[in-house]
Amino acid sequence: MDFPKDLLYSESHEWLRDEGGRATIGLTDYAQSQLKDIVYVDLPEIGSEFKKGESMGVVESVKTVADVFSPITGKVVETNHTLKNSPQFVNEDPYGKGWIIKMEMKNKGELKELLSFKAYQDFVPKEEE
Repeated sequence: MDFPKDLLYSESHEWLRDEGGRATIGLTDYAQSQLKDIVYVDLPEIGSEFKKGESMGVVESVKTVADVFSPITGKVVETNHTLKNSPQFVNEDPYGKGWIIKMEMKNKGELKELLSFKAYQDFVPKEEE
């Protein structure tokens, strides 16, 4: 599985790319592999605000429906509208074309609570036990 070293990760399997005051967020390679074939992504409205840990929407796969949780507190400033017609990008390229939202961060201190690539890598096998 692929876990880029420059990203931060949540225990609910979202990744975050810190871009200064903004963050790009998506589902990890592990999450998409567990969900299998993603057929729909419910995107939040631009301007929506979420607290860390709140559900921002859902992804539906042929197997199940899963919440996408906000790894930080912030306001949605952009959504990946291409996922409406091409939800498979989350499976095919979770860290590239499959990103889900961009948020304006309210509290950059929350980044310290997220997992490094190494910590996330160590976390994933424990979940499968």
